[in-house]
Amino acid sequence: MTTLPPSNSNFNSQVSTGFNRLHSGVQRWIWQQKWPSLRPIQEEAIPWILEGETDLIISAATAGGKTEAAFLPIFSRLMEDPGVGIRTLCISPLKALINDQYRRLSGIGEDLDIAVTPWHGDVDAGRKQRLLKQPTGILIITPESLEALFIRHGSDLATIFQNLNYLIVDELHAFIGSERGKQLQSLMHRVEQVVRRKVPRIGLSATLGDMGLAAEFLRTGKAPHVRIIESGEDDGREIRIQVRGYRQVPPILEKELDLEHESEGSDHAQDKMDIAAHLFKVLRGETNLIFINSRSEVEAYADQLRRFCEIQRVPNEFWPHHGSLSKDIREEAEKALKNNKPANVVCTTTLEMGIDIGSVKSIAQVGAPFSVSSTRQRLGRSGRTEGDPAIIRFYISEPEVTPQTAPQDTLHPALIQTIAIINLMVFQRWCEPPLINKMHLSTLIQQILSLIAQYGGINAAQLWQVLCETGPFGQVGQSLFIELLRQIAKQDLIQQTHDGLLILGLKGERLVNHYSFYTAFQTPEEYRIVTSGKALGTLPIDFPLVEGMLIILAGRRWQVLSVDIERKVADVKRSSAGRVPRFSGNGGSIHDQIRQEMYGIYNSEEIPIFLDQMAQNLLQEARENFLRFNLNRTQILSYGNQTLLFPWMGSVVSNTIQLLLHSRGLKVAGDGVAIALQDLSPSEVINHLQSLMASEPPDSLHLAALVQNKSIEKYDHFLNEDLLCWNYASCSIDIPNAWNTLCKLKA
Repeated sequence: MTTLPPSNSNFNSQVSTGFNRLHSGVQRWIWQQKWPSLRPIQEEAIPWILEGETDLIISAATAGGKTEAAFLPIFSRLMEDPGVGIRTLCISPLKALINDQYRRLSGIGEDLDIAVTPWHGDVDAGRKQRLLKQPTGILIITPESLEALFIRHGSDLATIFQNLNYLIVDELHAFIGSERGKQLQSLMHRVEQVVRRKVPRIGLSATLGDMGLAAEFLRTGKAPHVRIIESGEDDGREIRIQVRGYRQVPPILEKELDLEHESEGSDHAQDKMDIAAHLFKVLRGETNLIFINSRSEVEAYADQLRRFCEIQRVPNEFWPHHGSLSKDIREEAEKALKNNKPANVVCTTTLEMGIDIGSVKSIAQVGAPFSVSSTRQRLGRSGRTEGDPAIIRFYISEPEVTPQTAPQDTLHPALIQTIAIINLMVFQRWCEPPLINKMHLSTLIQQILSLIAQYGGINAAQLWQVLCETGPFGQVGQSLFIELLRQIAKQDLIQQTHDGLLILGLKGERLVNHYSFYTAFQTPEEYRIVTSGKALGTLPIDFPLVEGMLIILAGRRWQVLSVDIERKVADVKRSSAGRVPRFSGNGGSIHDQIRQEMYGIYNSEEIPIFLDQMAQNLLQEARENFLRFNLNRTQILSYGNQTLLFPWMGSVVSNTIQLLLHSRGLKVAGDGVAIALQDLSPSEVINHLQSLMASEPPDSLHLAALVQNKSIEKYDHFLNEDLLCWNYASCSIDIPNAWNTLCKLKA
């Protein structure tokens, strides 16, 4: 029976079949929000979720109603069918996202008397213990905390999850292709192993390329049975884009920077100072996000923008936000975004995902983006208020072209890559497909140890069945799995008892009993930086911290007072000077489609309307150089004692080509959009290519053996050379596409 809405409600229940299927308590909550209607994805999701049998992916833009599309029918189902135990398990990638989801869901939970519990490292231990004693309602948790539950409370999980109805993955795209993603797949499968039945999975995501691959990630081997619900609501949203070009030229020290009349791409000021000045001029007084590709640059720009505020004698409106800053400082920046006052946060990927930070006026991207998917995600943070456009500004610096500039650098690839990503995102509506081929043997080691710890002991056949035969590591064949078990047994991670059970070895016990085991990814050793007892953040252990050193961290300048090497703590005080520290990390992988789009841009005469005058000049210069080097007719170019190849393909294919050439004893290295071969003429390179193409394509394992440093992920150092080669080849080598590219190279 449907309860009529109150008289002051604008909700039109007459045209909403989904609304009429919800529990009256959920309906009442919707009326209280004064929604005029449910969104199309919510209408479509309600019957499937209420049915409780089908796996779903719900894809929509940021603030597109994904969370409500999943949880409104879930709350309704829990009201209609109450029971003990955790009823819904929601796995989220970030603590901040969990806190945000809890805030959004706890209100309706309180109205309906359904408990919503956040669970991560910062949640009070007493609250966790109460939930374990009386499990109920909805649990929102990180993969790492769920891993800890399996290890510490493995024997209790059957009771805790006995009535589990749904398993939700928030920000699905953030997991696909990563170590955490493989860990997540394994944990979802292990939950079903514990309860001995299938639990419907619901993936929520704002950005997905190939939905079929995303469905395969959500339910391995059953992708055709995953229901896809996509929102088209953002199709008509107004998008405003500007790409601003800057030249990298030496500064003229006598010139004073004019914040009021910043000149576009001025040759008389450093490019970074020009960019900072423009950011200050157009963003101050509003709420915006400024994305930058590295933590070092985040610190540099946050410091410079704060100094501009001091120069102008105005309150600071610029905060840094990245993974090496302390929780308190990150939360201070997030709070500034939400308090309805002007605030600009300079950040890395940490604010890319769907944490609710309120209404953001615009997005700035300093430096070329690496992917369409992340650019779409960032753009989705802007224009969330009805009627407002989504605004994004790109700030791209390119070198001054001189006779000494290498040909690949004269092509201004950062600018062209930015244009290509905009074209693919806006005009072609393309997005990178998820990567699902990697073996992730490091994560498999973690899951083997975790399963052994969960049960106290398990035989090899059961491990194989749970993790590989029916689980997410299906690429690992039985013989390879046995080799892996033997290898980690040699390392004393596991032992075998006389009756065939695998148990943890001494080294395995030490690993599993340390809190760092729960993360599938590598966490580098770091110094904690503190001032007057307050944590500022962390710096990599290989950064040479010494007493008296001046650094920039949290957007401010500090002097190092003392360094405790044993405790890995550095105490600092405020200073008037400082320098930006080095952080670990590198750029992203480029997809083939982006490089192909770049090649098309070089060959075109069209001038995108979103380029400012300097960006137009740089584009024209890049095209002139492209033609000057005849790159419209050839992909092989002589430059000094080098020969350059321009394959116009992405990172994996370029890496494979380099290994193919290296296998012939050639000196080869990647250099942006080009591959450089040392001490060879173009004719000699062509002879090598012809000889290579006359033979059969080599085995990918043979190429992987040429790579010196294949130990990348957390537990790779436990793998022998053969296993490292299998692991590397599964994700970093693409023989068919590399071979096809070499066959088509134009001399």
